[in-house]
Order: sequence, then structure tokens, then C-alpha cells
Amino acid sequence: MEREALMVEKLLDERVIAACQRGDREAFRLLFETYQDRVFSIALYSLGGDETLAKDVAQQVFLKLMTSIKQFRREAEFSTWLYRLVVNACMDEHRKRRRYFPFADFQRMDERAGRRDAEAVYARAEISVAVRDAIMRLKPKLRMPILLKYVEGLSYEEIAEVLSCSTGTVASRLNRGHKALARKLAHFRNVNFEGES
Repeated sequence: MEREALMVEKLLDERVIAACQRGDREAFRLLFETYQDRVFSIALYSLGGDETLAKDVAQQVFLKLMTSIKQFRREAEFSTWLYRLVVNACMDEHRKRRRYFPFADFQRMDERAGRRDAEAVYARAEISVAVRDAIMRLKPKLRMPILLKYVEGLSYEEIAEVLSCSTGTVASRLNRGHKALARKLAHFRNVNFEGES
């Protein structure tokens, strides 16, 4: 069932992309609606949770997409090609700003949180903020593979295409990113989430 859904999505993408390449504005609107949340999500995580900046970058990506979609040659999945545009736009923004942005906490609290022990809720919130902060403090070369893998769910091969590197480099960067995160978050190893001793 999931495989059939992916095939239908790919076929739809191909038709919509072909129409976009012919200048069909309605097809471009459909493409925008399909991918706007994913593009914004990558930009938001990459740019430290700054929603205004992420919206600006997402807008830039779609403007660039509108003018460059004719360059898409179907040598890769469209989503992979689009993610590469997003990653490049975020890296350009980082180079422009030459600083890291504070990462806003936009974690939604679980509705069941009220039934949990207050200490456990606090510990989870503290860890959530610490994990996001640790990810944002990673160098971009380590941060982007982590985001693409765990936020977007891309495979090693897809990440390699997006970042224009080998799957071995992706594996190495993920490994280094995991180790860096483990060091930054080591003080949370013995946290008890259930409020039990």
C-alpha cells in the first residue's frame, strides 16, 4: 500500500513538474502546496528556529524554483533536487550572517502531560530544548545530515544527492554528529522520565 502511494505521488510529481516546465502557473501552485511545509521545516531547523528568516528563505527557494525548474532533468528525484536548493539557500544565509541564531522552543507539549509527574514533564522539556540547542550548535556540515535524516527521513543515498557528496561521507558526518551530540548531552544520561527513583 505504501509503495503504491509512493508510485502515485511520483507519477503526480512527474506530470506536475512537466506542466511547470511548460509554464503552467496552476501546476506550480500545486507543487508549492505539496512541498511548502517540507521546505519551511528544513529552513526552520537549519536557521535555528527563526520563523521569519525560514519563511524568507522558503520564499527565495520557491522563487528560484519558478525560474530554474526547466533545469530539472530527472536525473534525481524531484524532492532530492528541491532539498538541494533549500540546503544551498540555508548555507548561503549562514554565510551571509556568519552567526548562529538562538533556537526557539516550539515543542508542543503532549496533551497527556497534565497526567504526568511535573518533574518528568520538566525533564522532557529541558531535554527537548537541550537537544535542539545541541543540534543548532553543530557545524553545518554535521547539522544538515542530521536534519535531513531525522527530520525529513531521507535515506543515506538521498542525503548524499542533496549534499553532493558520497554515502560514505554522509555516514561519516552522521557518525561524527551523533558523537558530538552524545558529548553535548552526556549530562542527561541518567534522567528518569517517569519521576521514579
